Amino acid sequence: MVFALDTNIVVKYLRNDPKVIQNLNEAILHRDDLAIPICVDYEIKRGFRILPAPCKEAYYNTLIDKGGRCKIIEMNAWERAVDVYANLYSKKQTVGEMDILIAAICLENGYTIVTNNTRDFKNIDGLMLADWTVT
Repeated sequence: MVFALDTNIVVKYLRNDPKVIQNLNEAILHRDDLAIPICVDYEIKRGFRILPAPCKEAYYNTLIDKGGRCKIIEMNAWERAVDVYANLYSKKQTVGEMDILIAAICLENGYTIVTNNTRDFKNIDGLMLADWTVT
């Protein structure tokens, strides 16, 4: 299985949230793959530019650098993102643009999104969700 980490999970990881760390380590033990959608990478790095945190930035870089635990997933799902948006619009539901892009990447690749923002993602048809902050 491939778990794609949402921004809020990466932030919790950087803050050493025990539940997130435990679940991440269990995924590694089970030989699950970990990934970070390019949109999440953007949001994390944007945060470091606004509020510099050199130690956390270095910690994040060890997560994504070659040989790190997570690979960055490029945006390969533009048409899927359009479909997700249109489907939500038809149901009179909206979520943020970044969440649509993250969901589209996960849907296109068959990945499970790990988030504690299940409220926004739960209405996206076919998207597999996991919340590592409660289990």
